[in-house]
Amino acid sequence: MNPPESPPALLGGPPIRPAGPPDWPAADEEVGEVLRSAWRDGSWGKYQGGAVERLELRLAHEHGVAHAAVCSSGTLAIELALRALKVGPGDEVILAAYDYPGNFLAVHAVGARPVLADVAPDDWNLDLTSVAEAFSPATRAVIASHLHGGLIPMRELTALAAAHGSAVIEDAAQAPGAMVQGRRAGAWGDIGVLSFGGSKLVSAGRGGTLLTGRADLYQRLRLILHRAGNLLYPLSELQAVVLAPQFDRLDERNMRRRRTVALLADHLRDVPGLRLIRPRMVDGEPCYYKVGFQFDAERFGLTRTRFTAAVRMEGIALDPGFRALHIGRSPARLRRVGSLAEAERAHDGAVVLHHPILLADDTDVVQVADAIRKVHRWNTQLAVL
Repeated sequence: MNPPESPPALLGGPPIRPAGPPDWPAADEEVGEVLRSAWRDGSWGKYQGGAVERLELRLAHEHGVAHAAVCSSGTLAIELALRALKVGPGDEVILAAYDYPGNFLAVHAVGARPVLADVAPDDWNLDLTSVAEAFSPATRAVIASHLHGGLIPMRELTALAAAHGSAVIEDAAQAPGAMVQGRRAGAWGDIGVLSFGGSKLVSAGRGGTLLTGRADLYQRLRLILHRAGNLLYPLSELQAVVLAPQFDRLDERNMRRRRTVALLADHLRDVPGLRLIRPRMVDGEPCYYKVGFQFDAERFGLTRTRFTAAVRMEGIALDPGFRALHIGRSPARLRRVGSLAEAERAHDGAVVLHHPILLADDTDVVQVADAIRKVHRWNTQLAVL
Protein backbone atom coordinates (compact mmCIF):
# COMPACT_ATOMS: atom_id res chain seq x y z
CA MET A 1 0.00 0.00 0.00
CA ASN A 2 1.41 3.38 -1.00
CA PRO A 3 1.86 5.96 1.77
CA PRO A 4 -0.55 8.91 1.67
CA GLU A 5 0.58 11.80 -0.50
CA SER A 6 1.91 14.82 1.37
CA PRO A 7 -0.12 18.00 0.82
CA PRO A 8 1.05 20.86 -1.40
CA ALA A 9 3.53 23.31 0.07
CA LEU A 10 0.80 25.96 0.31
CA LEU A 11 -0.98 23.58 2.71
CA GLY A 12 2.15 22.91 4.73
CA GLY A 13 3.70 20.02 2.82
CA PRO A 14 7.26 19.83 1.49
CA PRO A 15 7.83 21.59 -1.86
CA ILE A 16 8.62 19.46 -4.89
CA ARG A 17 11.62 21.69 -5.68
CA PRO A 18 12.99 22.95 -2.33
CA ALA A 19 15.83 24.84 -4.06
CA GLY A 20 13.35 26.75 -6.22
CA PRO A 21 13.68 27.65 -9.91
CA PRO A 22 17.08 27.54 -11.65
CA ASP A 23 19.11 30.74 -11.69
CA TRP A 24 19.45 32.88 -14.82
CA PRO A 25 21.61 33.92 -16.61
CA ALA A 26 23.45 30.63 -16.65
CA ALA A 27 27.09 30.58 -15.54
CA ASP A 28 28.43 29.74 -19.00
CA GLU A 29 32.15 29.12 -19.06
CA GLU A 30 32.35 30.79 -22.48
CA VAL A 31 30.96 34.00 -20.99
CA GLY A 32 33.55 33.86 -18.24
CA GLU A 33 36.32 33.43 -20.81
CA VAL A 34 35.34 36.48 -22.86
CA LEU A 35 34.96 38.55 -19.70
CA ARG A 36 38.47 37.62 -18.61
CA SER A 37 39.81 38.35 -22.08
CA ALA A 38 38.17 41.80 -22.12
CA TRP A 39 39.60 42.47 -18.65
CA ARG A 40 43.10 41.50 -19.75
CA ASP A 41 43.18 43.59 -22.94
CA GLY A 42 41.27 46.55 -21.49
CA SER A 43 38.60 46.55 -24.20
CA TRP A 44 35.84 46.29 -21.59
CA GLY A 45 36.30 49.96 -20.63
CA LYS A 46 36.77 51.52 -24.07
CA TYR A 47 34.25 53.66 -25.90
CA GLN A 48 35.00 51.75 -29.10
CA GLY A 49 36.63 48.42 -28.44
CA GLY A 50 35.20 46.63 -31.49
CA ALA A 51 32.74 44.33 -29.73
CA VAL A 52 29.67 46.51 -30.33
CA GLU A 53 30.43 46.86 -34.04
CA ARG A 54 31.02 43.11 -34.39
CA LEU A 55 27.74 42.38 -32.63
CA GLU A 56 25.78 44.72 -34.91
CA LEU A 57 27.31 43.20 -38.03
CA ARG A 58 26.60 39.70 -36.76
CA LEU A 59 22.98 40.39 -35.87
CA ALA A 60 22.30 42.03 -39.23
CA HIS A 61 23.86 39.07 -41.05
CA GLU A 62 22.08 36.39 -39.02
CA HIS A 63 18.71 38.08 -39.50
CA GLY A 64 19.24 38.68 -43.20
CA VAL A 65 18.86 42.45 -42.97
CA ALA A 66 21.21 45.23 -43.98
CA HIS A 67 21.49 47.03 -40.67
CA ALA A 68 21.47 46.53 -36.89
CA ALA A 69 21.83 49.21 -34.23
CA VAL A 70 22.17 48.32 -30.55
CA CYS A 71 20.84 50.46 -27.70
CA SER A 72 20.34 50.38 -23.95
CA SER A 73 17.07 48.41 -23.73
CA GLY A 74 14.43 46.61 -25.74
CA THR A 75 11.71 48.88 -24.36
CA LEU A 76 13.64 51.93 -25.56
CA ALA A 77 14.14 50.22 -28.93
CA ILE A 78 10.37 50.23 -29.52
CA GLU A 79 10.24 53.97 -28.84
CA LEU A 80 13.26 54.60 -31.09
CA ALA A 81 11.60 52.57 -33.84
CA LEU A 82 8.51 54.76 -33.60
CA ARG A 83 10.64 57.90 -33.75
CA ALA A 84 12.55 56.59 -36.78
CA LEU A 85 9.19 56.04 -38.49
CA LYS A 86 8.29 59.67 -37.65
CA VAL A 87 5.31 58.62 -35.56
CA GLY A 88 4.07 61.51 -33.42
CA PRO A 89 1.07 63.52 -32.23
CA GLY A 90 -2.07 62.90 -34.25
CA ASP A 91 -0.87 59.46 -35.40
CA GLU A 92 -2.22 56.06 -34.40
CA VAL A 93 -0.31 52.84 -33.73
CA ILE A 94 -2.04 49.45 -33.70
CA LEU A 95 -0.96 46.85 -31.15
CA ALA A 96 -2.46 43.88 -29.37
CA ALA A 97 -4.71 44.59 -26.40
CA TYR A 98 -2.81 41.79 -24.64
CA ASP A 99 0.85 42.82 -24.87
CA TYR A 100 3.86 43.96 -22.88
CA PRO A 101 2.79 47.28 -21.29
CA GLY A 102 6.03 49.02 -22.27
CA ASN A 103 4.89 48.95 -25.90
CA PHE A 104 1.71 50.84 -25.02
CA LEU A 105 3.73 53.40 -23.06
CA ALA A 106 6.21 53.82 -25.93
CA VAL A 107 3.34 54.88 -28.19
CA HIS A 108 2.32 57.51 -25.65
CA ALA A 109 5.95 58.59 -25.26
CA VAL A 110 6.02 59.80 -28.87
CA GLY A 111 2.65 61.51 -28.52
CA ALA A 112 0.67 59.01 -30.62
CA ARG A 113 -2.53 57.15 -29.81
CA PRO A 114 -2.55 53.38 -29.17
CA VAL A 115 -5.22 51.44 -31.06
CA LEU A 116 -5.90 48.10 -29.39
CA ALA A 117 -6.70 45.12 -31.61
CA ASP A 118 -7.83 41.76 -30.29
CA VAL A 119 -5.73 38.61 -30.07
CA ALA A 120 -6.33 35.24 -31.71
CA PRO A 121 -8.19 32.65 -29.61
CA ASP A 122 -5.69 29.86 -30.16
CA ASP A 123 -2.46 31.60 -29.11
CA TRP A 124 -3.43 35.03 -27.70
CA ASN A 125 -1.08 36.78 -30.12
CA LEU A 126 -2.15 39.62 -32.42
CA ASP A 127 -5.20 38.70 -34.54
CA LEU A 128 -4.98 39.82 -38.16
CA THR A 129 -8.74 40.06 -38.65
CA SER A 130 -8.94 42.53 -35.80
CA VAL A 131 -5.91 44.42 -37.16
CA ALA A 132 -7.66 44.79 -40.52
CA GLU A 133 -10.57 46.49 -38.73
CA ALA A 134 -8.25 48.81 -36.80
CA PHE A 135 -6.74 50.86 -39.65
CA SER A 136 -7.74 54.48 -40.05
CA PRO A 137 -6.33 57.41 -42.05
CA ALA A 138 -4.23 58.22 -38.95
CA THR A 139 -2.56 54.79 -38.70
CA ARG A 140 1.21 54.97 -39.09
CA ALA A 141 2.45 51.66 -37.67
CA VAL A 142 1.59 48.25 -36.25
CA ILE A 143 3.54 46.74 -33.34
CA ALA A 144 3.55 42.94 -33.56
CA SER A 145 4.85 41.03 -30.51
CA HIS A 146 5.54 37.30 -30.58
CA LEU A 147 4.50 36.19 -27.07
CA HIS A 148 4.50 33.07 -24.91
CA GLY A 149 5.59 30.66 -27.64
CA GLY A 150 3.10 31.97 -30.19
CA LEU A 151 4.09 33.35 -33.59
CA ILE A 152 2.28 35.97 -35.64
CA PRO A 153 1.94 35.25 -39.41
CA MET A 154 4.26 38.04 -40.49
CA ARG A 155 4.01 37.56 -44.25
CA GLU A 156 0.29 38.25 -44.08
CA LEU A 157 0.64 41.05 -41.53
CA THR A 158 3.28 42.97 -43.49
CA ALA A 159 1.19 42.69 -46.66
CA LEU A 160 -1.88 43.93 -44.80
CA ALA A 161 -0.01 46.87 -43.30
CA ALA A 162 1.58 47.79 -46.64
CA ALA A 163 -1.85 47.84 -48.27
CA HIS A 164 -2.83 50.51 -45.74
CA GLY A 165 0.42 52.47 -46.07
CA SER A 166 1.57 51.52 -42.57
CA ALA A 167 4.88 50.24 -41.25
CA VAL A 168 5.40 47.19 -39.03
CA ILE A 169 7.54 47.06 -35.90
CA GLU A 170 8.22 43.41 -35.11
CA ASP A 171 8.86 42.90 -31.40
CA ALA A 172 10.93 39.72 -31.03
CA ALA A 173 12.02 40.43 -27.44
CA GLN A 174 10.50 37.11 -26.33
CA ALA A 175 11.50 35.23 -29.47
CA PRO A 176 15.21 35.60 -30.34
CA GLY A 177 16.13 32.94 -32.86
CA ALA A 178 12.54 31.88 -33.57
CA MET A 179 11.75 31.17 -37.22
CA VAL A 180 8.67 32.72 -38.79
CA GLN A 181 7.75 31.65 -42.32
CA GLY A 182 11.37 31.15 -43.34
CA ARG A 183 12.88 34.19 -41.61
CA ARG A 184 14.17 34.86 -38.13
CA ALA A 185 11.77 36.71 -35.87
CA GLY A 186 12.62 40.39 -36.09
CA ALA A 187 13.53 40.25 -39.77
CA TRP A 188 10.02 40.73 -41.18
CA GLY A 189 9.20 44.20 -39.92
CA ASP A 190 10.24 47.54 -41.32
CA ILE A 191 12.05 47.57 -37.99
CA GLY A 192 12.59 44.55 -35.75
CA VAL A 193 13.44 44.68 -32.07
CA LEU A 194 15.39 42.32 -29.79
CA SER A 195 15.91 42.65 -26.03
CA PHE A 196 18.88 41.70 -23.86
CA GLY A 197 17.25 42.32 -20.46
CA GLY A 198 18.36 40.38 -17.40
CA SER A 199 15.74 37.63 -17.69
CA LYS A 200 15.88 37.27 -21.48
CA LEU A 201 17.12 34.21 -23.39
CA VAL A 202 20.20 36.22 -24.42
CA SER A 203 21.10 38.58 -21.59
CA ALA A 204 23.46 41.46 -20.94
CA GLY A 205 21.49 42.69 -17.93
CA ARG A 206 20.12 45.47 -20.13
CA GLY A 207 20.16 46.19 -23.82
CA GLY A 208 18.33 45.98 -27.11
CA THR A 209 18.77 45.95 -30.88
CA LEU A 210 16.95 47.50 -33.81
CA LEU A 211 17.04 45.57 -37.10
CA THR A 212 16.09 47.01 -40.48
CA GLY A 213 16.62 46.46 -44.16
CA ARG A 214 15.74 50.06 -44.98
CA ALA A 215 18.63 52.49 -45.37
CA ASP A 216 16.40 55.51 -44.67
CA LEU A 217 15.28 54.14 -41.32
CA TYR A 218 18.81 53.16 -40.35
CA GLN A 219 20.01 56.67 -41.17
CA ARG A 220 17.31 58.18 -38.97
CA LEU A 221 18.20 55.77 -36.17
CA ARG A 222 21.83 56.82 -36.43
CA LEU A 223 20.82 60.47 -36.10
CA ILE A 224 18.64 59.68 -33.08
CA LEU A 225 21.28 57.53 -31.39
CA HIS A 226 24.21 59.92 -31.87
CA ARG A 227 24.75 63.43 -30.60
CA ALA A 228 27.97 65.46 -30.84
CA GLY A 229 29.99 62.33 -31.51
CA ASN A 230 28.58 60.42 -28.53
CA LEU A 231 26.00 57.66 -28.27
CA LEU A 232 22.90 58.71 -26.33
CA TYR A 233 21.57 55.25 -25.46
CA PRO A 234 24.62 52.99 -25.69
CA LEU A 235 25.20 49.32 -25.19
CA SER A 236 28.64 49.02 -23.59
CA GLU A 237 31.57 47.07 -24.97
CA LEU A 238 31.38 44.79 -21.92
CA GLN A 239 27.72 44.01 -22.63
CA ALA A 240 28.47 43.27 -26.28
CA VAL A 241 31.30 40.94 -25.23
CA VAL A 242 29.03 38.73 -23.09
CA LEU A 243 26.32 38.55 -25.76
CA ALA A 244 28.50 36.96 -28.44
CA PRO A 245 28.97 33.52 -26.81
CA GLN A 246 25.29 33.42 -25.90
CA PHE A 247 24.32 33.92 -29.53
CA ASP A 248 26.75 31.10 -30.39
CA ARG A 249 24.54 28.75 -28.37
CA LEU A 250 21.13 30.25 -29.07
CA ASP A 251 19.96 27.89 -31.82
CA GLU A 252 21.07 24.80 -29.90
CA ARG A 253 19.39 26.03 -26.73
CA ASN A 254 16.19 26.97 -28.53
CA MET A 255 16.05 23.47 -29.99
CA ARG A 256 16.48 22.03 -26.52
CA ARG A 257 13.74 24.29 -25.15
CA ARG A 258 11.32 23.16 -27.86
CA ARG A 259 12.06 19.53 -27.01
CA THR A 260 11.48 20.23 -23.33
CA VAL A 261 8.19 22.00 -23.97
CA ALA A 262 7.02 19.00 -26.03
CA LEU A 263 7.91 16.72 -23.11
CA LEU A 264 6.10 18.98 -20.66
CA ALA A 265 3.03 19.14 -22.88
CA ASP A 266 2.95 15.34 -23.01
CA HIS A 267 3.04 15.10 -19.21
CA LEU A 268 0.27 17.69 -18.85
CA ARG A 269 -1.97 16.58 -21.72
CA ASP A 270 -4.80 15.28 -19.50
CA VAL A 271 -4.77 18.05 -16.87
CA PRO A 272 -8.16 19.77 -17.18
CA GLY A 273 -8.25 23.51 -17.68
CA LEU A 274 -4.64 23.92 -18.83
CA ARG A 275 -3.76 24.23 -22.52
CA LEU A 276 -0.27 24.92 -23.90
CA ILE A 277 -0.09 27.87 -26.31
CA ARG A 278 1.29 26.76 -29.67
CA PRO A 279 1.87 28.77 -32.88
CA ARG A 280 -1.24 28.99 -35.05
CA MET A 281 0.80 28.30 -38.20
CA VAL A 282 2.83 25.29 -39.28
CA ASP A 283 5.62 27.25 -41.00
CA GLY A 284 7.55 28.33 -37.92
CA GLU A 285 9.78 27.29 -35.04
CA PRO A 286 8.72 28.95 -31.79
CA CYS A 287 10.94 30.29 -29.07
CA TYR A 288 10.17 29.94 -25.37
CA TYR A 289 11.01 32.80 -23.04
CA LYS A 290 7.75 32.47 -21.16
CA VAL A 291 5.93 29.22 -21.90
CA GLY A 292 2.30 30.28 -22.17
CA PHE A 293 -0.75 28.32 -21.05
CA GLN A 294 -4.43 29.09 -21.37
CA PHE A 295 -5.87 28.47 -17.90
CA ASP A 296 -9.55 27.75 -17.30
CA ALA A 297 -10.24 28.30 -13.60
CA GLU A 298 -13.64 26.60 -13.64
CA ARG A 299 -12.34 23.41 -15.25
CA PHE A 300 -9.20 23.28 -13.11
CA GLY A 301 -11.10 23.96 -9.89
CA LEU A 302 -9.03 26.91 -8.63
CA THR A 303 -8.70 30.60 -9.30
CA ARG A 304 -5.67 31.57 -11.34
CA THR A 305 -4.25 33.50 -8.39
CA ARG A 306 -4.48 30.49 -6.08
CA PHE A 307 -3.19 28.11 -8.77
CA THR A 308 -0.06 30.14 -9.56
CA ALA A 309 0.61 30.81 -5.87
CA ALA A 310 0.39 27.09 -5.08
CA VAL A 311 2.69 26.09 -7.95
CA ARG A 312 5.13 28.86 -6.98
CA MET A 313 5.28 27.43 -3.46
CA GLU A 314 6.40 24.12 -5.00
CA GLY A 315 9.51 25.89 -6.34
CA ILE A 316 8.26 26.39 -9.91
CA ALA A 317 8.44 29.82 -11.61
CA LEU A 318 4.83 29.99 -12.83
CA ASP A 319 3.02 33.33 -12.86
CA PRO A 320 -0.03 35.12 -14.29
CA GLY A 321 0.48 36.72 -17.69
CA PHE A 322 0.12 40.39 -18.64
CA ARG A 323 -2.80 42.66 -17.83
CA ALA A 324 -4.91 43.53 -20.85
CA LEU A 325 -3.92 47.05 -21.89
CA HIS A 326 -7.44 48.50 -21.90
CA ILE A 327 -8.30 47.31 -18.39
CA GLY A 328 -7.68 49.91 -15.72
CA ARG A 329 -6.84 52.66 -18.22
CA SER A 330 -8.89 55.66 -19.23
CA PRO A 331 -10.68 55.19 -22.58
CA ALA A 332 -9.35 58.62 -23.51
CA ARG A 333 -5.82 57.18 -23.67
CA LEU A 334 -6.60 54.68 -26.44
CA ARG A 335 -8.94 53.48 -29.15
CA ARG A 336 -10.24 49.95 -28.98
CA VAL A 337 -11.39 47.71 -31.83
CA GLY A 338 -14.52 45.77 -30.94
CA SER A 339 -15.10 44.03 -27.62
CA LEU A 340 -11.52 42.71 -27.20
CA ALA A 341 -13.08 39.55 -25.81
CA GLU A 342 -10.03 37.34 -26.37
CA ALA A 343 -7.69 39.89 -24.81
CA GLU A 344 -9.92 39.85 -21.76
CA ARG A 345 -9.76 36.05 -21.72
CA ALA A 346 -5.97 36.32 -21.81
CA HIS A 347 -6.09 38.91 -19.04
CA ASP A 348 -8.01 36.45 -16.88
CA GLY A 349 -6.48 33.17 -18.02
CA ALA A 350 -2.87 33.48 -19.20
CA VAL A 351 -0.23 31.76 -17.07
CA VAL A 352 3.45 31.63 -17.99
CA LEU A 353 6.35 29.38 -17.01
CA HIS A 354 9.74 31.11 -16.87
CA HIS A 355 12.29 29.60 -19.25
CA PRO A 356 15.36 28.50 -17.16
CA ILE A 357 13.78 25.16 -16.24
CA LEU A 358 13.61 24.31 -19.96
CA LEU A 359 17.38 23.74 -20.05
CA ALA A 360 17.33 21.47 -17.01
CA ASP A 361 17.29 17.67 -17.03
CA ASP A 362 14.15 15.78 -17.97
CA THR A 363 13.66 14.85 -14.31
CA ASP A 364 13.45 18.56 -13.44
CA VAL A 365 10.89 19.12 -16.17
CA VAL A 366 8.80 16.23 -14.87
CA GLN A 367 8.82 18.01 -11.50
CA VAL A 368 6.98 20.92 -13.13
CA ALA A 369 4.25 18.56 -14.29
CA ASP A 370 4.21 16.81 -10.91
CA ALA A 371 3.74 20.14 -9.12
CA ILE A 372 0.83 21.15 -11.37
CA ARG A 373 -0.81 17.73 -11.06
CA LYS A 374 -0.42 17.80 -7.28
CA VAL A 375 -2.05 21.21 -7.05
CA HIS A 376 -4.92 19.93 -9.18
CA ARG A 377 -5.42 16.84 -7.00
CA TRP A 378 -5.66 19.07 -3.94
CA ASN A 379 -7.76 21.76 -5.60
CA THR A 380 -10.72 21.33 -3.23
CA GLN A 381 -8.60 21.91 -0.13
CA LEU A 382 -6.65 24.75 -1.75
CA ALA A 383 -9.83 26.49 -2.88
CA VAL A 384 -11.04 27.07 0.69
CA LEU A 385 -7.84 28.65 2.04
